[in-house]
Amino acid sequence: MTDVERVAAVADPAERAQLVGTLIDEHQAVIAELSRLRREALEQLQAGGMTQTQMAALLDMSKGRISQLLTAGLRPERAFYGNGNLTVAIGAKREPNRNDPSDVLSAESFASFELLGQSARRTGLDATYEVVPAPGNVDLNRSNLIVLTNPRLLPFLAQVMGADPHIRYLSDDKGWYLVDLTEGKEYRSPRDLGESADYGYVGRLPRPDGKGTFLYLAGLHAPGTLGAAQFVTQNLAELHREIKARRFSTIVRYEFEAGDQLKMRSVDRVAPIYRHEG
Repeated sequence: MTDVERVAAVADPAERAQLVGTLIDEHQAVIAELSRLRREALEQLQAGGMTQTQMAALLDMSKGRISQLLTAGLRPERAFYGNGNLTVAIGAKREPNRNDPSDVLSAESFASFELLGQSARRTGLDATYEVVPAPGNVDLNRSNLIVLTNPRLLPFLAQVMGADPHIRYLSDDKGWYLVDLTEGKEYRSPRDLGESADYGYVGRLPRPDGKGTFLYLAGLHAPGTLGAAQFVTQNLAELHREIKARRFSTIVRYEFEAGDQLKMRSVDRVAPIYRHEG
């Protein structure tokens, strides 16, 4: 039985109207995703040297229609984030020395969410955030998820990073630091030495339930998390071309203005982009 036949068979008009609305939303989402995939395929053909005239002949369309498809619709790089609206889970810090002890977000983490939300909206997605209070029990088994802040606030993430064969978050009596296992390098925060800089992790890791992945952006301190978000939003199209939705990881260095961690001077990748799946 087709969807139309199933709807037509519903006797109650209220129930029928609700079902129609649900199906329309579902089909619109599928059409939007198919449109994105078509545009991505056309861009790949164009990058391979095929002209719009040749594409038009191949697909039995006019050249004008091909030009329209290449400029209209959803941007292909939205697939780097996911196939639906994003949830950005942000680890919160407990501030006990207050009359009302509470979990608060750093200004850098919230700025990271705003950057990612703006970037997502430009690709046709929306984003909402949720606060993950101490002790940092975040649900990772969700689609279209981005997680912000380091394992100091979200301890379980240190275990999940065990699936990354190249980069680890570790800690000792000097604090948290990143290790590039492949190149044998340690990255400790320059901010701890009084410099206006920090390091951040950027990667896509497997969900614990094995049914997908999530993006993880985490600085050694709050500025590194913002740097990780800056790197992703500034390089989204390139990351999508190279990575698509596959697992990967890298390390970035974020430099900021002295006295203002929210004002970026530069963000640069300092480790290779490691592909976890070949």
